[in-house]
This record gives sequence, structure tokens and C-alpha cells, in this order.
Amino acid sequence: MKKVAVTGTTGFLGKALVQQQERNQSVEVFSMCRKTSHESEIKLDLSKHFDVVQELSERQVEVIIHCAARAHILNDEASSPLEEYRKVNTTATIELAKQAAAAGVKRFIFISSAKVNGEVSTAGHALDEHVTKAPTDHYALSKYEAELALIQISEESGMEVVIIRPPLVYGAEVKANFASLMKLSRFGLPLPFGAINNARSLISIDNLCDAINLCITHPLAANQTFLVSDDEDVSTTQLLRALVKAYESRTLLVPIPVKLLKILLQMVGKPMIAERLFSNLQFDICHIKQTLNWVPPYSFEQGIIKTVKDSNKQ
Repeated sequence: MKKVAVTGTTGFLGKALVQQQERNQSVEVFSMCRKTSHESEIKLDLSKHFDVVQELSERQVEVIIHCAARAHILNDEASSPLEEYRKVNTTATIELAKQAAAAGVKRFIFISSAKVNGEVSTAGHALDEHVTKAPTDHYALSKYEAELALIQISEESGMEVVIIRPPLVYGAEVKANFASLMKLSRFGLPLPFGAINNARSLISIDNLCDAINLCITHPLAANQTFLVSDDEDVSTTQLLRALVKAYESRTLLVPIPVKLLKILLQMVGKPMIAERLFSNLQFDICHIKQTLNWVPPYSFEQGIIKTVKDSNKQ
């Protein structure tokens, strides 16, 4: 039985991953979290000094899946946002990896971000794993710096490192902009987003968990960096139509010209929202498909239907 420890288990991804692992008879899963109340939990607070070498060693943990992070915050108001991101996403990640290597952990799976590759792509030209220049976004930079350090730790210690870069992840407990689109889709009010012809890569929480699970055991995943997605790039209009259909809502998508919408959003001080709604951001996932023979088990439509169904239960 493979012994796997997961960080960030109170978060969106970590919680879903642990729930899946607990149903997997071939894996014994440990949650690494700030507060522990069960023998299957390991105390870990990334915002403070920590030492988990002995516990990882005693429990013979073979794989760590590092999901915990300071999440991306739009219009971050911290006095030094980059340093706040670095504390958790870079410095704490490096320390955890060093302690994992010292404890004999064989593989460290780091959940990075597709933002490392960029914020915008040219229509029809998807971004691959190659990074041409360091990101300027503070969150993405903190993740990228962690990636570089993990590669070095792997080379020095022999611990295998797998880096996974997901784009926007959606599911029943998603927050931020995607949650807002879900709310708008179910109200039945007209929305001015019926003529957006961009293309963006997304991934459902279930497809992401499936890719991570494959990387736990697949020998060819060792020391690789993978972009992942649903493998079905969609426009904002297509996304909203899928949500409206899943909700069985009467919401009407009115075809307002994108140029006009951009002007209106700029006038109300929301240029970043305009970029996310109207720009292209496509990622090429050929590397994981060819190297690990991974195929997303759920289509985009299935992912949206499941997201809406599960959210209605909450």
C-alpha cells in the first residue's frame, strides 16, 4: 500500500484529493494540516517554523502531494504582496521538500499553476511547458521560484519531483470569478456575454485529481513538468451556455460587442476582469498525454454538469 501525504487538505483541491484517496484501497493517505484531531493527520503550519522529518519517516510516507498555497488574490492589498506569496508558496515549499528528502520521501508532487506560463495566449497557439521568461504576476512568480528550487533539491537529494500546472480549476466549491459566473447563470436575467469568441483552457476538479493520482505511481512522471486541462478549450460564451444549460435556467446571453464591454469595464475600473472574460489562454497538454497516456476521464460538459449538481446539494 502506497503511503501518501497531502497538504492543503482544508482547501478546494486538497479536500477533493483526500476524499478520492480515501476510496482508493491501494493508498493510505495522511492529511498535513494546521490542526490535528485524528491519527491520520500530520501537524503542519506553513506560516510558522515546522519540522515534520521524524513524523514523515516514522509513518514511512513515500509521496507528498503539496497542494497548500497562498491563493491568487485579485487586487492584493498586502503591503508587500510578492513577499507574502513567497513566504508560503516558495520558502515554505522549499523547506517542506528538504525535510521530505531527509525523511526518505521518494516523490514530491508540487501543484504549481499554469499562470507560470503566462496570462494570455495568441488565438490558436497554445502555450506549452517551456517558460520563456519569469512571470511578472506575484503569485505565478512565487510558484515558478519554488519550481526551480524543487528541481535543484531533486538533483541534490535524488527525491523525484513532479510539477503539475493546472489552469483555472472548477468544481462545486470553486470561488472567485468562476463562482460569480455560476451565480449569474442561474438567475434567469439577461447577460451581455453572448458574442465572446475567445478560447481558454480549464480543468474540472475531478480531472485534476485523476492526473495527480496517475503521477503518484507512474514511473515516467518522475522529474517532469506537466500542464493539464480538460483538453477542450472553450469561450466565455460557451462556458456560460454550458452553465445555463446545466442549471436549466432561462438566462439569455445577449450578443453585445466585446469592444463595448471592454470600454464599460475599463470605465468602472475592472480591466483585469475584462482580460479574464475576453482574452485567450490556451495550454497544450500533449506532454502528459504522450508521456503518461493520460486522457481526462470527464468531458468539459460532464464536468460542468457535475459541478452544478454538486453545488445544488450544498
